[in-house]
Amino acid sequence: MILKLYDKENDPGVLQHIVDVLNEGKLIIFPTDTLYAIGCHALKERSIETICRLKGIDPRKQRLSIICYDLSTISEYARVDNHIFKLMKRNLPGPFTFVLSANSRLPKIFRNRKEVGIRMPNNPIISEIARLLGAPILTASLPVAEGKEKEKEYTTDPELIDEQFSKIVNITIDGGIGGTEPSTIVNCTSGEPEIVRQGKGILVE
Repeated sequence: MILKLYDKENDPGVLQHIVDVLNEGKLIIFPTDTLYAIGCHALKERSIETICRLKGIDPRKQRLSIICYDLSTISEYARVDNHIFKLMKRNLPGPFTFVLSANSRLPKIFRNRKEVGIRMPNNPIISEIARLLGAPILTASLPVAEGKEKEKEYTTDPELIDEQFSKIVNITIDGGIGGTEPSTIVNCTSGEPEIVRQGKGILVE
């Protein structure tokens, strides 16, 4: 199912339906301020395991990331000192993934690596869904469709994305044509922030 949403004035019933789908442990595809992403309720471990299988991810070796609605909720799921909090406040919402130490509120699957990527995309659609859900949303890049690796339309056009993935997700949110550049990853687990992947975001230190 593909649902068209806008930056504001969306039908509350449609938004609630998406929240209900996430609460049921099902998967969605959604726009961010960088790429389209696949995700689920980040506190439902079985749903996370499903996404890991789809992407061929071993969560013991690869980091998982979540979307939080605002800065105040980040500290519920990760350890943030004052210096890093101020850095995040200067740069979020925006196209960044901040890698922090995970705390015990997240499912065990996150604690395998003892860290979590934190996103607060500058995208009102997924931000509003996270607010209504009242919980973080797991976010991951779309699985690479066989034979489509070099065709950008299959990662940026929501109708083509839905065509590929409608059998494995319940909802594809059409928020317009997506971007092609990933987020900038900033590792904050060792004290001083370190950019480990330069993407769309230009970090203001």
